[in-house]
Amino acid sequence: MTKSAIELFGSKNSADPQAQAARLSELFIRQNLPIFQLLQVDVQRDFDGSDVLLNIESHSAVGAVPLRSPLTSKNDFGLVVQPRFPWAGIGPMLAEMGWLISPTPLKLPLLKRSERRVPLWVLSYMVLTRFKALLDKLERRFEVTKETRSSPRGRIEWTEYVTREMPRGRFLAVPCTFPDLRDDRLLKGAIRFAVEKQLRSLETQSGQGSFVHRLIAFAEALLQRVRDVAGRRPGVGEVQNWLRRPLRADAFLEGLQAVDWTIDERGLAGSSDLEGIPWTMPMEQFFEAWVETIVRSVAQRTGGVLRTGRKRETVAPIAWDPPYVGSQRSLVPDLILETEDTAIIVDAKYKRHWEEMQVGDWRGQTDELREEHRADVLQVLAYANLVSAREVVCCLVYPCSMTTWASLERRGRLFHQSELPNRGRRVRLWLTAVPMAGVAEEVAGQLGEHLRRIRELSFPREAPTVC
Repeated sequence: MTKSAIELFGSKNSADPQAQAARLSELFIRQNLPIFQLLQVDVQRDFDGSDVLLNIESHSAVGAVPLRSPLTSKNDFGLVVQPRFPWAGIGPMLAEMGWLISPTPLKLPLLKRSERRVPLWVLSYMVLTRFKALLDKLERRFEVTKETRSSPRGRIEWTEYVTREMPRGRFLAVPCTFPDLRDDRLLKGAIRFAVEKQLRSLETQSGQGSFVHRLIAFAEALLQRVRDVAGRRPGVGEVQNWLRRPLRADAFLEGLQAVDWTIDERGLAGSSDLEGIPWTMPMEQFFEAWVETIVRSVAQRTGGVLRTGRKRETVAPIAWDPPYVGSQRSLVPDLILETEDTAIIVDAKYKRHWEEMQVGDWRGQTDELREEHRADVLQVLAYANLVSAREVVCCLVYPCSMTTWASLERRGRLFHQSELPNRGRRVRLWLTAVPMAGVAEEVAGQLGEHLRRIRELSFPREAPTVC
């Protein structure tokens, strides 16, 4: 997008609006450069002869961050980057992939107001995942407890025993005071209060889709973990006192911050218009996780073994001689699916290439796109030597809209393929696309069926003979 710097900084009434806007633009870019880098955004200053312009270009991350004003040096501006494919499709994808990747809150000042162009459940999911991590790490501590027991423990409260229990004939009801190792009940009560508030908020969004119902189920599961304590709203300054405890893990600090957000009604899936939480989500990693979900389903259908780069299961070290002269140290394919006689190497690319190549032929594409695509092809073909199967399929996967995918499926054009001459084994190259929508099983069915046909052509079954 392009933004007028004179409008943005209110320079219309100055003596020389263009010069002032140019100076403020330069300061604005310099002050916020680290923030732009967090969202993979490039900002360039330009001049069209009458106005100073800010050309803002995003790449492959989405999110919302505050920006410092060159006029006040305060966070008076905000930047929101939305995905190219609609949130209505990305929500179900997040749920279907089991939340392998999710939006990440940033350690930045809060936005001046919540950004309502971002779906309301996005912040709720970030908060709930922090509650889960906090409960996983919640320490147990000794608390002085008073109980009436049949067997003495700790200090017996003799006065109470003699004056209250013995006159009633309850000789085995012994009041005792003792230290007991328990979970931090005050903190668990605060977590329960926050989870219940999140749950009530999410229930107002239940009409958004099935993935919101999964979030509600997630919140209810967290609620079960704190059912033994009563919910309580933390007092003024209580959360800050917890934060000052020594030797705290990141999960503890982030969880308490999420409790604080919920108390102040930030990060709720409701209609609060208070300050918003800065966050980001790398769409490259999101798309890789989505393709992993699809290929995992293919592995279950075919009985293959799946290895993922996300878990560092596909790393192939490169040994340089001498070691100190080396550049790239390893090859890491995104996914490798191996069956008895075939290996499919998948590299997910969150790029526009597939959609753009459907519009025009190869010669009509820009030089930049063609060079990027050549690099993608050479990269995935380099991975072919990492497996020893007789049949190797190197597959590049790009994103596309659901409309494009449905059209390609009807016309039988989901896969563009070629074969490379290779001594002793067959190497195939596939180009395909998957829709940015929650239809993993349907896409996996198409990919598995295409793989089955290729295997039958390469390794036909022998007909039985009768002797």
